[in-house]
Amino acid sequence: MTEEEKRIFELHPSLARVERRQDDGRREIKSFVLRGQKLKDYQISALENHFDEYAVVYDENVKLDFASLFGNGNPVVIEIGFGMGESTLRIAREHPEVNYLGIEVFLFGFSKLLANAAKEDLKNIKVMRFDAVQVLQDMVLDGSVDGFHVFFPDPWPKKRHHKKRLIQKPFAELLASKLKEGGYIYCVTDWEEYADQMLSVLGSVDGLVNPYGGFAPPVPWRPETGFERKGLEQDFTINEVWVEKRG
Repeated sequence: MTEEEKRIFELHPSLARVERRQDDGRREIKSFVLRGQKLKDYQISALENHFDEYAVVYDENVKLDFASLFGNGNPVVIEIGFGMGESTLRIAREHPEVNYLGIEVFLFGFSKLLANAAKEDLKNIKVMRFDAVQVLQDMVLDGSVDGFHVFFPDPWPKKRHHKKRLIQKPFAELLASKLKEGGYIYCVTDWEEYADQMLSVLGSVDGLVNPYGGFAPPVPWRPETGFERKGLEQDFTINEVWVEKRG
């Protein structure tokens, strides 16, 4: 742990914890492994000065009231694993009529998006640093979310690690339970075999409908990310999956 992290964790103790352990202390299978990266001065400054404005703290005893959180009744989209927040920032900037809650365990990306949102004075972004599965289970009401974005989740390419992949049926069912009628789940990956898994898993959940019958065409409002550009340079295929909740 860097000295900067120690200082930030002392200031905001909630940032030091990214998951809720089971009662016996065991750790559930996770789709992430924490990686450290030294924070830059502007990120530290943002955490010191804008945390209360943009950050949502995990509390298993609290259900999120999105209208109160954002100060309006606009639609709410949750992005899971936003990385550096490049896409999140641009989408929120270009769609002020939608509220965005980004969930990311990596402190570097969390603080970068927080800093950039504060710099642009965006009012429709909130960020959380916690395990997204537990946030959804504990804090998000059923039928309260208009959409989910899952862009380029870790593909865990080795077969023995496939159990760590985020898009599994129990998680897909959890997402579906949190969606409003007509809400959507939008996943993107450059790992072809994982794309097939996404298509199969999301297509197997009751109440979710794929309007395209297969992979979706590119959505024009999703910006290309640096990570995506690296994949394209290696001739990876970008596959998109879009499903909607219908009764």
